[in-house]
Amino acid sequence: MKHIYKVTGMTCTGCKSGVENALENLNEVISVTADLEKKEAVIEMKKHIPLEKLQETLLKAGLHYTISMPGNHKTTTPDQHHIKKIVDGNGIFYCPMHCEGEKTYDKSGDCPVCGMDLIEQPKMVQSVQYTCPMHPEIIKESPGDCPICGMDLVPVEADEPEENKTYKELLKKMKISLLFTLPIFLITMAEMLPNNPLLNIFPQNTWNWIQFTLSLPVVFYATWMFFERAWKSIITWNLNMFTLIGIGSGIAFVFSVFALLFPDVFPDDFKTESGTVFVYFEAVTVILTLVLLGQLLEARAHSQTSGAIKELMKLAPTQATLVTAEGKDRIISIHDIKKGDLLRVKPGEKIPVDGKITEGESPVDESMITGEPIPVDKGAGDPVTSGTINGNRSFVMIAEKVGSETLLSQIIHMVNTASRSRAPIQKLADRISKYFVPIVVIISVITFFVWKIFGPEPALVYAFVNAIAVLIIACPCALGLATPMSVMVGVGKGAQSGILIKNAEALENMNKVNVLITDKTGTITEGKPSVEKVVSVTSQKDTDLLQRIASLNQYSEHPLAEAIVKYGKEKNIKLMDIDHFKAISGKGVTGKQKDQNIALGNDKLMEEIGAEIPEKLLKMVVSEQKMGKTVSYIAIDKKAVGYVSITDAIKSTSKEAIKKLIDEGVEVIMLTGDNKNTAKAVADELHLSDYRAECLPGDKLKVIEKLQKKGKIVAMAGDGINDAPALAQADIGIAMGTGTDVAIESAEITLIKGDLQGIVKAKNLSHAVVKNIKQNLFFAFVYNIIGVPIAAGVLFPVFGILLSPMIAAVAMSFSSVSVITNSLRLRSARL
Repeated sequence: MKHIYKVTGMTCTGCKSGVENALENLNEVISVTADLEKKEAVIEMKKHIPLEKLQETLLKAGLHYTISMPGNHKTTTPDQHHIKKIVDGNGIFYCPMHCEGEKTYDKSGDCPVCGMDLIEQPKMVQSVQYTCPMHPEIIKESPGDCPICGMDLVPVEADEPEENKTYKELLKKMKISLLFTLPIFLITMAEMLPNNPLLNIFPQNTWNWIQFTLSLPVVFYATWMFFERAWKSIITWNLNMFTLIGIGSGIAFVFSVFALLFPDVFPDDFKTESGTVFVYFEAVTVILTLVLLGQLLEARAHSQTSGAIKELMKLAPTQATLVTAEGKDRIISIHDIKKGDLLRVKPGEKIPVDGKITEGESPVDESMITGEPIPVDKGAGDPVTSGTINGNRSFVMIAEKVGSETLLSQIIHMVNTASRSRAPIQKLADRISKYFVPIVVIISVITFFVWKIFGPEPALVYAFVNAIAVLIIACPCALGLATPMSVMVGVGKGAQSGILIKNAEALENMNKVNVLITDKTGTITEGKPSVEKVVSVTSQKDTDLLQRIASLNQYSEHPLAEAIVKYGKEKNIKLMDIDHFKAISGKGVTGKQKDQNIALGNDKLMEEIGAEIPEKLLKMVVSEQKMGKTVSYIAIDKKAVGYVSITDAIKSTSKEAIKKLIDEGVEVIMLTGDNKNTAKAVADELHLSDYRAECLPGDKLKVIEKLQKKGKIVAMAGDGINDAPALAQADIGIAMGTGTDVAIESAEITLIKGDLQGIVKAKNLSHAVVKNIKQNLFFAFVYNIIGVPIAAGVLFPVFGILLSPMIAAVAMSFSSVSVITNSLRLRSARL
């Protein structure tokens, strides 16, 4: 058999080969062909292989790619599967500048392209192991007592996240670098004093040797990683910030060592009054120490950019109370919960998994998921979500979604994935970064020769120092970080506000949307239809008609059908068997009860079955529709005999949200399968820009395509399976979180609360993120455009100003930190 699988995460031919080689090692596999462009793998196999086994095979090979069936994104991902024992970090690393797209790495280190420290992706679902305080060799997955001494087991302390280790390592190196750089700096500064007092202790040549000795720990330990990164960047031709730092400080260090060993080789331009050659050990060590300081500050700032994800992960409880078959309570690990388990949630506890309440009632704080601060009262039959907090009463729930299937896990996975995606606006910075380093090196060489030919004496010294200053001040990292940092903070901010963003492109494009297409039921309205009345226009009783339509609708899953069945049960109607049941999309349902043909639906269905609608019935129906009610005709044996009137209240927030969107220049168009009269009543009440009634699922698609041909940027908000094609066609598909999984999978943005106010928030978030990215890019461009010429010495002829390489190093280090700090401002943005 041959199957096609979706493989996400592959970015180069190396990734492609890795996937093919790993999967071909399986005994059941005959051949594997991976396609980099389509992100697919065609696997020919002797017998069926479970998806979990394929995913596990990739993981064991150190490949953190996601393999799934085409069109099914809800699969177990590497960061959710088989990585329970690592508590705070999951061993998956990525580059903060996303140099290789969504590529991840299985160990810490630096990016092979830009040289920056790789960042560890926060862990999806926490796991706690238990140990004995007296016998640490005892490790168990769940609480209990020690089999040796009987003491209660205690949770094992979490391993330290990799980013904390990186920060501490950099801090240690920073202290060592400062310890040795400060004396070198003081020795050099003493030369500026009249009658340098240090020369009374040792001659200048000895002090130069002391500077050299003190510089060795700085160059060859504390900051040696910069030279390693510079060398790697040159041999791979992935030129970056460290290429410039390595060349600049490396040349200055080699020059100083050579001057110390062979002073007679140098012309008099380079010599002091005492005959020694000018050495630059203080410039080298100060520059490298300042760059190290910049890396240290970046490491601290990076940990804050993923703060939202970490806060979401703290919501996940580590254990739960299982109600056993005997009715007893037992504490178990969250990873031991199975679908169908009954769990007791006590007051103040976090809800462990997604499910429904079976016994009891309590207010639940869902603010961490929906962004809404008011607790929601929940009772038997109501859904509850993992990570939300129970109020002041206890209840029992049944587990329906566990592990990676829970909403919280999906949110964290989506946020992680979106944070690593690339926004279209980043392409400009990527194009410039490609040529940035070679251009800076050329400018540095030109600077050297211009100063050598036209500069004042000592011309060679001026040429040398200014050429190094040009190399040191240029900062391609500020350009590279401008977009990813804003995206990461923005996506996290959205998640905390109940807005899930699938990728950076959607986040950027939401700001450009000028048309919003919205469904009526469940989007503008509550989506909880209720029957107001069933009316007969013949001698037949209303209750008889109700019995027939309730019996007919028991086979349908449509929300209106559920409302009719519920109404029938409330009226104690006994449901009858129906034969030949048929649901006709966008029209209604038909079936046969004994010898009579029953139909329930709109006028299109009446027309299709050939049922005549009496004038009296038509007037009654139109009157109901003009009040915004949804009305369906009831026909028996091709004769319309009555109607059912269904009401679905407009959400209290819809009117305010639509007004805000229209005020911002967004056309709001409602597309509904409902009749013209009902649609017009709702459109008039909400002052919509436009509406279309009696739309079939295919019609929504055509309307969106027509608007796109006019150059409109269209967002579509929907919640049902029938909305999935339109959500996929729209520039931005917005799924209302109250809807179906299919709708959510087809959308770029998901609103957990399922409220139009969420669209306003999403648009405000997009605007804030795009504005922040533009600020970052402007700062990065302006910094380099102004900084490089000043370092080259363009101000010297007019103002006599030159930039020391040490000042250049300060500017370079803080340029990247400034970009990250500006991105962090998004955390306080008001949506």
